[in-house]
Amino acid sequence: MSMPTPRPRLRDPLHGVDPRARRWWTTQALLLVSGPMVLTAAALLVLSLLFFPGALPWLGPLLLVTLVLPALGYVWAMPRWRYRTHAWELGERAVYAASGWFWRRRRIAPLSRVQTVDTVRGPLQQVFGLATVTVTTASTAGDVRIAGLSDADARELARRIGDAAQLVPGDAA
Repeated sequence: MSMPTPRPRLRDPLHGVDPRARRWWTTQALLLVSGPMVLTAAALLVLSLLFFPGALPWLGPLLLVTLVLPALGYVWAMPRWRYRTHAWELGERAVYAASGWFWRRRRIAPLSRVQTVDTVRGPLQQVFGLATVTVTTASTAGDVRIAGLSDADARELARRIGDAAQLVPGDAA
């Protein structure tokens, strides 16, 4: 009986994102998730104090466990974890990106399939000097997004992907 051939493992991309991406993701977490959760807990406590003071002995611990601690855990863990998992690489024939923090996503797009390369800088990204490069291909699986790059690195990567895509011959249909 023959032994099955082990499947090769896909290594992580070589380049990480800019260290400022952690602060960008922390700010996003505070504005979009953790901040509203803590504000909701505070508002419920104030309303309880004003209108239902008898509910404080059970409402305080309940809000702490259901809103405050998860909010603080999210704002602490998500940027660190995301920073460790986001990476990218531009090879001779493909662009490779790994992203996510809870659900990991790896995308490899052949340069012969590149249709457009966009660089986006949202308002928060501009504050931190960051940008996102989006590589659109002919795939229905979606774009390759590389978020958290310095603005200069994003411009250079977009230029290099565009140049490399022109040099790679297209697939014969």
